[in-house]
Amino acid sequence: MPWDPIRMNSGHSIPSIAFGTWSLGNGQNPIDQLTHVLQNGFNHIDTAQAYGNEAEVGTALRESGRSRTDVFITTKYSGTNGLDIDMSIRNSIVNLGVDYVDLYLIHERHLAVPDIPTAWAKMESIKEAGLARSIGVSNFNEEDLEILLASAEIKPVMNHLLLHPYVYHRQRPVMEYAAKHGIVIGAYMTLTPITHQPGGPLDAPLNAIASRLGATTDQVLFQWTKAKGAVVITTSSKKSRLPGYLTAGDIGTPFTSLLFFFLPSVLR
Repeated sequence: MPWDPIRMNSGHSIPSIAFGTWSLGNGQNPIDQLTHVLQNGFNHIDTAQAYGNEAEVGTALRESGRSRTDVFITTKYSGTNGLDIDMSIRNSIVNLGVDYVDLYLIHERHLAVPDIPTAWAKMESIKEAGLARSIGVSNFNEEDLEILLASAEIKPVMNHLLLHPYVYHRQRPVMEYAAKHGIVIGAYMTLTPITHQPGGPLDAPLNAIASRLGATTDQVLFQWTKAKGAVVITTSSKKSRLPGYLTAGDIGTPFTSLLFFFLPSVLR
């Protein structure tokens, strides 16, 4: 599958497309959906303590028949239930029914308490204890990353960001800073231009590119994100959409030239 894994600065590799569980909730029986996802090509599940469905992710992993070593699990410290970073990871591991997570992130900058260096030192201890193979952050800006790196003994491997063409130029500085320091970007809400903000300046070029490639507009947006070197984090409650998400990685060489031709420069 052309969604090639990306090697992180920890030495571990991460699948470049993930199924995110933020919209599945808890008590909405996400187990069937997640089991289907795991049995049909996804190797990376992205969850968080705030999503309230780590236990369902663990159940789905067991019911899918997939080996633990074949599935990359990301979860995040969300500050839920009044637990600190140290206790939260242990709680997550119990909920997930695993011995470790592949990636553990600080979900938001304001959760790095009492300050970024102290919180990051706890994350480093978690990695050293083998509870997380890699550690990172989410929604950190350049200044936040600079503060973190000034005292870090272990670099974050990833920074999750809101990323789609309409916010690209706003996010570009932190993306460039991350790249300079070997930090991979995880991109969420990539499909916003067609799911939450239709009718904008992207509609016509997306449709034109999709038509030229024999693809769908969501596949074009995924390929745009992939071209930025980011890990795509997506989701859907409709099983019928998942094969198209996975085959989006098949879009090849013509994409770049079509992007340049059809997209306004401000959105490239």
